[in-house]
Amino acid sequence: MAHHEAPHHHRTSNGLHPAIYVGLAVFAAWMMISAWIFFGSEGQYAGYAVFVASGLFAVAAAIPWIMWRVARGKVTTGEADPERKPFAEWWHGDVETGQGRVEGWDAAVEVLLPLGAAAIGMTLIGLIFRLTGG
Repeated sequence: MAHHEAPHHHRTSNGLHPAIYVGLAVFAAWMMISAWIFFGSEGQYAGYAVFVASGLFAVAAAIPWIMWRVARGKVTTGEADPERKPFAEWWHGDVETGQGRVEGWDAAVEVLLPLGAAAIGMTLIGLIFRLTGG
C-alpha cells in the first residue's frame, strides 16, 4: 500500500528575513563584548589584540549587512520579498538557495548557528579563563 502525502503549498522566499540579519548582528556584538570583558585587560598587548579582534568581528557583521542591502535592491515587484512577510510565515515557508530549496527554519539555523556557537564559545572560554585565574 503506497502512502501519498498531500503536496505542501509553502510560500517561497528568495532571501533571508531581516530578523535573521538582526540575529547575526546580535551574535557578533555578543562575541565582541565577551572578548572585551574577558580578555581586554590582561597583559601588555591585550587591548591591542582585542581592538584587532573587534575589527574582525565588525567586518563579520558588515558583510551580511552589505549582502542584505544589495539583495534588497534586486527584489522586483513580482518576486517574493522576505521583508514584506511576517517572520512566522517566512519561518514556516521555503527559502530558495543556490543549492536548492530549504525550509525557512532550516535556513535560519544554518545561518545563525556558526556565529551563535562562536559567541557562546567565546563567553564560556572567557569564563573559564577568569575562573581559573588566567
